[in-house]
Amino acid sequence: MIKRSRTRRRPPPYALLSYLLRYPDDRLELAPGEIDELPPSDARDALKRFLEAVEDGTDPRVRYVATFDLRRQITPHLTYYEHGDTRRRGVALLRLKRLYREAGLPAADGELPDHLAVMLAFAALAPEGYGEAVLAEHRPALELLRGALHRTDNPYAHVLDALVAGLPSLRVEDHEALVRLAADGPPQETVGLEPFAPPEVMPIGSRR
Repeated sequence: MIKRSRTRRRPPPYALLSYLLRYPDDRLELAPGEIDELPPSDARDALKRFLEAVEDGTDPRVRYVATFDLRRQITPHLTYYEHGDTRRRGVALLRLKRLYREAGLPAADGELPDHLAVMLAFAALAPEGYGEAVLAEHRPALELLRGALHRTDNPYAHVLDALVAGLPSLRVEDHEALVRLAADGPPQETVGLEPFAPPEVMPIGSRR
C-alpha cells in the first residue's frame, strides 16, 4: 500500500487564512483550536509556527498595524505590487469587483477587493475555480509579500507559507514577473504630472 506523504499538497484552508489576515478581534483565541483540527500538512505545520511566534505578549492589534499599515513593501493589497498607486490599479480593482459579482459574492461596501483577506474569503465561498484563478493571477505578489515578511522575521510569514503550501507551483511566467517586480518595485504614476512638453522641444513658432 502506498502511504500518503505528509507533504502532499492540500487545498489551502482559505477561510481560516482569511480570518488570520484580517485585523484581529476577540475571536482570535479560537484560532488554535481550528488549526489543531486541520489534517496533517505543511500548512498546518506553518500555522503552528505562527501561533508559537505570536506568543510573545505583543498585542495582536499592535502587531497587525505594525506589520501591514506602516510599510509599503509589506501590504496585503496585492494589486499594489504590480500597479502601485496608479490608474492601472484602479482598473484592476474594478475588474476584481466585477469578478466577485459574477461569482455571486460581491465585496462588502468599504472593502478593497485586492486585500488578501478578502480574496481568501472569496476563495473559500466562490464556485470551484474562481478563487484559485484569482490567487493564481496574483501569485507573484503573494511571493513578494511572503519574502518581505520573512526578511523582517515577521510571524505573518508563516501564514503566507501555509497559503503557498496549498497552491500550485510558480509558473515560468510567474517567476519572470516576480523577478521584474522585485527589481523595479511598484510603478509610479506619471500620467497627468507633466501635461506639457519642456520648452526646448516646443515648436519655435509657439514660443513667446
